[in-house]
Amino acid sequence: MKMKMKMKMKMKSKLIKQSVLVVALVFSANSAYAACGDVQIAEWNWASGELMANVDKIILEEGWGCNVEMIPGATTTTFASMNEKGQPHIAGELWINAVREPLNAAFDAGTLHSANGNPITGLGEGWWIPGYTAEANPDLKTVLDILERPDLFPDAEDPSKGAFVGCPAGWGCQLVNANLFRAFDMEAKGWKLVDPGSQAGLDGSMTKAVERSQNWFGYYWAPTAMLGKNNMVLIPFGVPFVGSEHWDGCIVKSEQECDDPQPSAWTESEVHTVVTDDFKNQAGSEVMEYLGKRVFSAESMGTMLVYMLDNQAGGVDAATEFLLTDPIWESWVSPEIVEKVKASLN
Repeated sequence: MKMKMKMKMKMKSKLIKQSVLVVALVFSANSAYAACGDVQIAEWNWASGELMANVDKIILEEGWGCNVEMIPGATTTTFASMNEKGQPHIAGELWINAVREPLNAAFDAGTLHSANGNPITGLGEGWWIPGYTAEANPDLKTVLDILERPDLFPDAEDPSKGAFVGCPAGWGCQLVNANLFRAFDMEAKGWKLVDPGSQAGLDGSMTKAVERSQNWFGYYWAPTAMLGKNNMVLIPFGVPFVGSEHWDGCIVKSEQECDDPQPSAWTESEVHTVVTDDFKNQAGSEVMEYLGKRVFSAESMGTMLVYMLDNQAGGVDAATEFLLTDPIWESWVSPEIVEKVKASLN
């Protein structure tokens, strides 16, 4: 009788412990699910950044129950807002060359954190011309060579000047291109710096020129559908990189802060996923681990950018297409999160 009583007590004790463990696990999961809370994500005004932001939105909302708000993003203004106001909370594709000094200071102060130092592979920036232009003019081997031939790239409004198409206002590369334009003394050599107004304007100027078999000279970055679709060629500058001190201390700054820009090749491109300190502390280790694993290969990103271009797809549609067709993202999260996200897409 006593033996039976002891066995019953042991079984009861075991059941209680198991129940407590289950409750603890459920509570822990629910707490992590709820802790994410309200999140602001920068939705960049270029295709790859728009795609990434919307992929993050879907996975955070469906996987962890975050309440995500998309905030229009541009490199310098988004960084300034995060640094000064702590919002938005996530900048998925922050090209840091234009904000390196203040960003490093924010990292050191602990107000901002790099959640991922390489969210896209195969990155690069520089000055490009169409492949047919390079083939027809084999003497144009460097930017220095091109600068001697503004007549080959006539501006639509003033054909007596060569047109160099720079970056839209608000992009970090706008300041870089403007300072390099001055550094290479391009105005005196017969060139005009053209502001395309937006990514649509930048893309449109390139596409229009290629469709008409006209020469085009301007800034762009990789990986992008535009470069592959239009067979663009990256042109070496013909001068060495000036060095980080001058680049970060002058080239990336406003004209007022860069009195004497020096000619330079483009610095090596560096992109980070940056989060605020509040978000890092609130979101929890699982969300931060996801952001750290979330790396788009050049192939995956290139495929999606072509899809966006061919279908005139925005970030929401492109993110859905990506999650439905490219299994690369399933390695970024747990099987449970994968199932939740997939269920939301059906």
